[in-house]
Amino acid sequence: MRRMIFAALLAGTVATPAFAQDAAPFTGARIEGLIGWDRSKVEDAGREDGVAYGVGVGYDFQMGGAVVGAEAEVADASTKECGSNVFAAGDELCFKAKRDLYVGGRVGGVLGQNTLIYGKAGYTNARFGYDYDDGASGVANFENGRNLDGIRVGAGLEHAIWPNAFLKAEYRYSNYEDGVSRHQTVAGFGFRF
Repeated sequence: MRRMIFAALLAGTVATPAFAQDAAPFTGARIEGLIGWDRSKVEDAGREDGVAYGVGVGYDFQMGGAVVGAEAEVADASTKECGSNVFAAGDELCFKAKRDLYVGGRVGGVLGQNTLIYGKAGYTNARFGYDYDDGASGVANFENGRNLDGIRVGAGLEHAIWPNAFLKAEYRYSNYEDGVSRHQTVAGFGFRF
């Protein structure tokens, strides 16, 4: 019985490095779903928290222990800040974070066999909207939105859990025109092809 247990342990030990090498080739196309925390802030006007969610695609090249790649993302958020009695009693003015587009690159290093640590930077364009409800007749109600250009920087960890699947955690900061900024922490699950 001891010999069988020893043989099973030895076989598992020999097979594990082979799996690990196949499990984390950080090369190729990838697609991922993202969800996390979003904090949008307007300079001199306060901040509000919400949920960020989206999908991303990318392509990475692994060269030894280094990884470089390009990526793009389409996201949205539930972040909304409202103020009451702004211009008249009973009215409401709301600031909403809406769709967010990103394209950029990332550079990182492989830790062990299955984990990638990386930094990222790129261009982002987000839509922010304003809604006003006069609280009465509705004659003065309006809705307006504006697209703002910006830059995004961030850092994250990606861990291969199967040969073609991974989990990731990422922090990113986006700085837009007109004093608007955004902090996000997201988690993701994706597949590499």
